[in-house]
Amino acid sequence: MRAISGVLLASLPHLAWADLPLTVEDLITDKGKVKLELSMSYVNADRQGISTADPLTIQTGPASFVTLPTRVSESVGNSDIAAATLGLRYGFAAKAEIYARLSGLASSQRSSDLGGSRKNSESGFVDAWAGVNYQFKQDDGMPAVLGFAEIALREKHHVSSSRFKSAMLGLTTYKAIDPVVFSFTGAYRFNHEREDSAQRYQPGNLLLLTPNVAFAINDRVTSTTGVQWTRHATDRFDGQAQGIAHTTTDLLLGVGYGFAKDHSSTPRSSSTHRDATAPRYG
Repeated sequence: MRAISGVLLASLPHLAWADLPLTVEDLITDKGKVKLELSMSYVNADRQGISTADPLTIQTGPASFVTLPTRVSESVGNSDIAAATLGLRYGFAAKAEIYARLSGLASSQRSSDLGGSRKNSESGFVDAWAGVNYQFKQDDGMPAVLGFAEIALREKHHVSSSRFKSAMLGLTTYKAIDPVVFSFTGAYRFNHEREDSAQRYQPGNLLLLTPNVAFAINDRVTSTTGVQWTRHATDRFDGQAQGIAHTTTDLLLGVGYGFAKDHSSTPRSSSTHRDATAPRYG
């Protein structure tokens, strides 16, 4: 079996490369090269009774999220939400790359209460981020270490938008032992207070921990298994906490298939959830 040279993850939606069977030689974009990435995520949310402003979070990559704030209300509702993210990466050094991504969203919401039934659809811009990935250490006896930092260029809220109010810092470490690659990613998202129309709004900070194991089954197929734990702090409106802080634990399963020696494939992850309002991971 061909030797494994490493694994995965930075902040953009690429979990691992399966290049007969699994390599990460291109984890950081080559100097002077540009790469384009596209990801899709889907959420179905079902709410009933009294909503206490718990945020709805959609994961658009291993460490990138779209957070939709909610308000206090009493109703029964069902929503279909699809998010798309377009990313661009540029290698400006042998061990570093800069990147940017733009996310959009389309939703269909159906609800009913004592006032009757309603249906609403909307679509449009969600957020734009820019950041940097840097490889501090290669996998040469001791585990490799990569770090990333990113900042929100613009985020759309209920009414208005904010700029440079959110940031994320993260670290990934991995160790390849042919035919297995062990990895761990940790990230923390900071959210500062911003104005949303006449209200002061502060999304809760987010902590992400993801251990993962990738196994090269043969020269074309790679399977991945992992666990993702997230903690979302309480949102605040005008300084008052709305809803509660909550944690979520998800099982991540994926498989990658290499169609040809000069092409790579990305394992697609699925997850097991404890409730209908938990983040969905693509």
